[in-house]
Amino acid sequence: MNRRNFLSLTGTFTAGSLLLPDFLFSFSKQESLVIGEQCVLFIQLNGGNDGLNTFIPYLDPLYYEMRPKIALSKDDVIAGNKEMAFHPALKGFAQIQQNGDLAVIQNVGYPEPNRSHFRSQEIWQTASDSKEYINEGWLGRYLDLQCATHTPTAGINIDNIDNLSLKGEVPNAITIKDPERFKVKNNTTEPNALSENPELDFVRKIANSAVEGSEQIQKALTNTTQENSYPKTGLGKNLAWIGRLIKGNLNSKVYYTSLNGFDTHDNQLAIHRNKLSELNDAVFSFYTDMKNAKLLQNVTIVVFSEFGRRVKDNGNGTDHGTAAPMFVIGGSNKGKVIGENPNLSDLLQGDLKHQIDFRSVYATLLQDKLNFAPSSIGIKNPLIKNLF
Repeated sequence: MNRRNFLSLTGTFTAGSLLLPDFLFSFSKQESLVIGEQCVLFIQLNGGNDGLNTFIPYLDPLYYEMRPKIALSKDDVIAGNKEMAFHPALKGFAQIQQNGDLAVIQNVGYPEPNRSHFRSQEIWQTASDSKEYINEGWLGRYLDLQCATHTPTAGINIDNIDNLSLKGEVPNAITIKDPERFKVKNNTTEPNALSENPELDFVRKIANSAVEGSEQIQKALTNTTQENSYPKTGLGKNLAWIGRLIKGNLNSKVYYTSLNGFDTHDNQLAIHRNKLSELNDAVFSFYTDMKNAKLLQNVTIVVFSEFGRRVKDNGNGTDHGTAAPMFVIGGSNKGKVIGENPNLSDLLQGDLKHQIDFRSVYATLLQDKLNFAPSSIGIKNPLIKNLF
């Protein structure tokens, strides 16, 4: 049994109170987390977000020629600047950019791209090469080295399922659906001696992580009140929880959540507008919350998807593609558009060519925001200049 399978079995972690048997607690309690103020929040757009209809090359004639049924008109896009503009559903993103707090990283991808949702997500979550398979997530490997003796709340995934990105050898991250109902109880007050069974000890460590994590989360929640300015959507609720945990001084280094529904093979205009609107409203509420709390400089928000969409439309939708933009908000970023605009006249088998490897984004976040050498976990891509 590994950590990911164990967390999958303990689905009641996300549903309410959990009473764990005494035998799971026979090892010493981990030290409290002692870390800096910086944290990174990742928002994963599942399904393959259409970057060309998110941050739009609205002055390029080829955009309209290749997308006769789904292109957004020049009159509909907003905040046009340097031949690029936002989807009209992203008014909050446009405002954040005008405030100087949003950076766009153009044409992000990786060599030999894979168009399978599951495999491409795995590549992004493990920071592997296209043909390479790694068991642990890139953030899990980071937490193993940086926070191995710290609390399990070093990484928080607020979602319905565990996330491979946070999987490591040491239980430094917890997946929860509703932090307020995540209350794990232990019937014993004194830990027993370690057993001689490695598998049993592993399970005990997971159980102890759950108890300790529950205590830390409940303590953070008592330091704050429910924020009512967030939308009542799934993502809005998740970001509201994360906002409370940050303001409650949980001191997690990494937060993670996701938004489904971006696999727009059909009826893209309506579906994509609705999903971007949900993303925009939730992110803008979180941004405003952090700014009002004077925490925005310490919180970096990263929005990404496992791949973009094909350049040409396919009826009233699009098929799986390759490169797409990433968005970085807060964290004292320099508010720039990094990389060249999408080149629709120079494609690779009908897809955008990636210019920036996603692992360069990871490396920059690790180095500049988390004060960690990315090469320590096998990420050797060059840093992105002028992002922070």
